[in-house]
Amino acid sequence: MKLYDWINERIDLDSAVKFATKKQVPVFYGTVWYYLGGVSLFLFIVQVFTGILLILYYQPGATTAFESVKFIVSKVSFGWLIREIHSWSANLFILFIFLHMFTVYFAKAYRKPREITWYSGFILLLLAMFFGFSGYLLPWNELAFFATKVGSDIAGAVPIVGDFLLKLLRSGDEVSGATLTRFYGIHVAVLPLVFTLLLGLHLMFVQLQGMSVPPEQENLPHDKRKYMPFFPNFATRDLLLWLIVLNVIALLAVFFPWELGQKADALASAPAGIKPEWYFMFMFQTLKLIPAHVWFMEGELFGIMMFAIAGLIWFLVPFLDKKANHGKKSLFWKFVGIFAIVFIVGMTIWGYSV
Repeated sequence: MKLYDWINERIDLDSAVKFATKKQVPVFYGTVWYYLGGVSLFLFIVQVFTGILLILYYQPGATTAFESVKFIVSKVSFGWLIREIHSWSANLFILFIFLHMFTVYFAKAYRKPREITWYSGFILLLLAMFFGFSGYLLPWNELAFFATKVGSDIAGAVPIVGDFLLKLLRSGDEVSGATLTRFYGIHVAVLPLVFTLLLGLHLMFVQLQGMSVPPEQENLPHDKRKYMPFFPNFATRDLLLWLIVLNVIALLAVFFPWELGQKADALASAPAGIKPEWYFMFMFQTLKLIPAHVWFMEGELFGIMMFAIAGLIWFLVPFLDKKANHGKKSLFWKFVGIFAIVFIVGMTIWGYSV
């Protein structure tokens, strides 16, 4: 192909193709879980693409945000579809990062020399959740306004730095048009830049270290391990799954659209049943169950501290799980992972059923 030859002469495509062909992917009973990271990457790309299209018409501001979103979904050609795809892909994006994290955890793919890959992946999850939190307010509807107020109140309860965090998030003491403008800047400029840079490092670590296998597979002799070429075998399967996910998003967008609701009114009372997005629900529901006071501190502060400690332990698992570095199983850390899944799923279901 003349086009390929023209590009190859300038950026040496042959080397990239040779690397992709030479790269091997382990094949075992859990190979299917390898595709979750690729799906997460695809959903981030969808987020960026649809987000750019929405920015063309969106106008941040307390007097313009809601009207601009309404204009997008009612007047712009296929604007409703772009917004629905953006909303659904955002939720699936966080879901697949959660699934990817837990599969990495149970495969003990955080063990040496992949500790930094785990750390970067955990930070990417936190950034993805903050993506969702900052983007939730942008339609400036009633539900988003009061949910953001509740979420920022929780941040304000953090010891020592709580007041600073509250004012940093809200751009003042209360949720207002200034808060919306700040969230917009964070959502479309700061977070994409930081996330993209960290994602690039994360992918580089994966490429340099290769894909991990469970400890029991790693102990097998090299001649008994099975591999497949990354290109075209693994890449083709990855692409096929991307197409399936895109079709699922399209179906969700058409049959389960997100309602815009009523415009936010700071003077109105909060509607009954205000709840955060599903990926914050397990924390929200837990904080509701904690008594007003626990020992010498407020219940909400106690809950925040417990979540902070649990998050730190999860982050430091590569350092704490000594057996994994020696290719051994650890029932304790296995049960920790199972408990985390049961707790998150259980609290989320409870929060939505109450």
